[in-house]
Amino acid sequence: MPLKDTICFGVAGNFAHHLEQAGELEDFKNVVTETADAPKGIFPFYLPNSDSFLGLYSIGTNILTLPTYEANAQVEPEIAVLFDIVYNDANEVIDLVAKQFTTFNDCTIRKEGAKKISEKKSWGENSKGIGDKWIAIDSFEEGGVMDNYHLCSFVKRDDIVYPYGVDAPLLGYSYFYTRLKNWLIDKMNTQKDFGPLEDIALHLKNSAYPKQALISIGATAYAEFGEHNYLQSGDEIYVIAYDTRSDKADFTESESKVILQQKVQ
Repeated sequence: MPLKDTICFGVAGNFAHHLEQAGELEDFKNVVTETADAPKGIFPFYLPNSDSFLGLYSIGTNILTLPTYEANAQVEPEIAVLFDIVYNDANEVIDLVAKQFTTFNDCTIRKEGAKKISEKKSWGENSKGIGDKWIAIDSFEEGGVMDNYHLCSFVKRDDIVYPYGVDAPLLGYSYFYTRLKNWLIDKMNTQKDFGPLEDIALHLKNSAYPKQALISIGATAYAEFGEHNYLQSGDEIYVIAYDTRSDKADFTESESKVILQQKVQ
């Protein structure tokens, strides 16, 4: 699916323990959230037609390209949801309609001194990864198709496969379904440039109020190998979403499974 006209955002801190494991909790020390388990904010990783570094389309499929400079990069296994954006006459976001979801690697570099989250997210082509197919969302609320899905991830190195992120139910997200949607709408209208966060309404305006948004809704906690090992050239990445009613957490294809597979170079 072509996404070059789609604005792309990520959610920071929507899964317990991820920010602590990634060493990024300190970045958000001055960000006040409405509840203790609320995400910290949203950030851009692709802005259509932008003249900034975020205007370079960074989403790949089967290849992950590490930065040319020395950097510590980690897989961030996530679910990405494609939303239709509904605006009012004042160009405020009033609704997000969830259409489809897939697996996503919001690969991140652990960059000292980065002032904004986005500075760690996009460094060139193929710095992100997206799954090989989409699952239609029948209802973005409890009782819908996403209730039964789990997300897991692995890295294959030297012919050994290591769990990289924990195997987690999508219902384990801190904010999900209507709670997440309403929070996203609020942040798209009200989040300002503060600390590691950016003015999202301004990004929407400068992107000519796009009709759709791809939103990666947060990375899972890391397994032991993922927490302590950065990516290397030659690694193979697998991010898998599977329906627990019919699938297992393995690398075999099925109608209800979505697999993102990337070779690191």
